[in-house]
Amino acid sequence: MDNKRENKTPQQRNEGEGNRTAAREYNQAQQRFVKSGQVGEKAREAERDLAEDSIRRELEHAETVGRSHAAGEDPEVRRSYRKN
Repeated sequence: MDNKRENKTPQQRNEGEGNRTAAREYNQAQQRFVKSGQVGEKAREAERDLAEDSIRRELEHAETVGRSHAAGEDPEVRRSYRKN
């Protein structure tokens, strides 16, 4: 049996609309990643991956599959943030 699952949370609560605990944990993980100094390295790694045809096709396929499960495109994705 997987001990990691047992140690996660002894009792999970339903937090209703949105999961504040998961959101907080995600935000903390993102902050740790930024502070780790690996952002530039990972960005260059992603650029290399996109330059390689087989990896790029695999990533595009994964994106297509993910989008097929989505309710719709997030309008913020196409929003322009330029100041006039």
